Amino acid sequence: QVQLVESGGGSVQAGGSLRLSCAASGDTYSSICMGWFRQDPGVEREGVATIYNGDGPTKYATSVKGRFTIFQDNAKNTLYLQMTNLEPEDTALYYCAVGFVHSGGYCSTYSTDYDYWGQGTQVTVYS
Repeated sequence: QVQLVESGGGSVQAGGSLRLSCAASGDTYSSICMGWFRQDPGVEREGVATIYNGDGPTKYATSVKGRFTIFQDNAKNTLYLQMTNLEPEDTALYYCAVGFVHSGGYCSTYSTDYDYWGQGTQVTVYS
């Protein structure tokens, strides 16, 4: 069992930055894949960024490449998402998740491949 708690969301003007945090507890040693997902009401949950085995390969959605960075502090059992140059289209409820599906060292970006989820943190970007 893994428990996840996100924080760091908020309201920011377009072009601004936010850093999301996800504190993990429980059986964190088994968290081979961790990722950030986002969802708007009525829309399928979208994979934003994933990281393999703490400091391994990362994968990003095309829409956030070059603007978002996923990284993990294993000593603190915390996952981060640094978001820069935010756009109104980035507005969503952001979730962190833990899963075990990977291929060639890259973690899946499909939400159905993740087993543990946090409660989400809202990010709102206004123009």
